[in-house]
Amino acid sequence: MKAQTFLPQDYRPAEDEPFMNERQLEYFRRKLEAWKQELLSQSAETLEGLQDSARSVPDLADRASEETDRALELRTRDRQRKLVSKIDSALRRIETGDFGYCEMTGEPISLRRLDARPIATMTLEAQERHERKERVHRDD
Repeated sequence: MKAQTFLPQDYRPAEDEPFMNERQLEYFRRKLEAWKQELLSQSAETLEGLQDSARSVPDLADRASEETDRALELRTRDRQRKLVSKIDSALRRIETGDFGYCEMTGEPISLRRLDARPIATMTLEAQERHERKERVHRDD
């Protein structure tokens, strides 16, 4: 197990330091792990809520409303599950040294983009090209 990197509480990655140095990697690792923990605790709450609402509701309107709520909860839970998977993938990229670099171009992803969306795998430009290409193929 490698040594813990010291990180001041107010640390923010800066453009004037080496890209993806130990401090930046530790910053993003902590950010991703905190986000994952938050999602997992929300998932646990969702499951508890779904179990509590599994009771029989005699009124048809109330039952329909509860079914709609349950469907929405399940969709949210599925989105969270996919997000946790992307977070795990980003954590693996930190371990392998690929984190912060665009999977299409190999260029560094901007620190501002990574801070806003640490699961990003492409630079903004590559992401936009990818989405334009997807739209064109969708119209076929």
